Amino acid sequence: MSNSVLITQVLLPNLVSTLIMVLVSSLIATIIGFTLAVVLVITNKKGLAPNLNIYRLLDFVVNIIRSFPFIILMVALMPITRSIVGTTIGTSAAIVPLTFAMTPYVARLFENNLLEINPYTLDAAKSIGATHMQIIFKVMLVEAFPSMISSLTLAVISVLGYTAMAGTVGAGGLGAVAITYGYQNFDNTIMYSTVVLLIVFVQVVQWIGNICYKKAKN
Repeated sequence: MSNSVLITQVLLPNLVSTLIMVLVSSLIATIIGFTLAVVLVITNKKGLAPNLNIYRLLDFVVNIIRSFPFIILMVALMPITRSIVGTTIGTSAAIVPLTFAMTPYVARLFENNLLEINPYTLDAAKSIGATHMQIIFKVMLVEAFPSMISSLTLAVISVLGYTAMAGTVGAGGLGAVAITYGYQNFDNTIMYSTVVLLIVFVQVVQWIGNICYKKAKN
């Protein structure tokens, strides 16, 4: 296979598939994960609205999903994936388990970021009569935002590794290229090309994350 054919017919389309899987699953997981993190923080025994029943239920669900190795989670979610997107193969199908895997991870990271806020800051907001929603979005989110950016950067890089595993069961992307065209066909050019692309991807994500963190911090 020539280099031009390798790039145009194999690597680029699957790079696009990987980008779609990472970006879409990251976006959905960030929204849901942030919501779960806020509920976990405000319902714990020291939160704004303590409710141990809700806290324990969400805490249990988050821990259960996080305990699954991703490859097993993908298989276990196949009926749900099929009901949502109509298939268990391809980029769209991979987004479902990727989102399920990333959401509790993001929720835990964001929860820790929110819990690190100085309690005196929250007390000051309460003392001036701020509502719970104002405290969440104008105090907690503002204070924890730089740390949340760092956490999200870590989560996005982690989900990139999940896409490689998803490629082994028909999800497409660079993982599928490395296994199908590289490993199984003993083509080292493709194997190392995918490795280089993944390294570049991680470096770019980390670079963007660092820039966003510095801007949020200043």
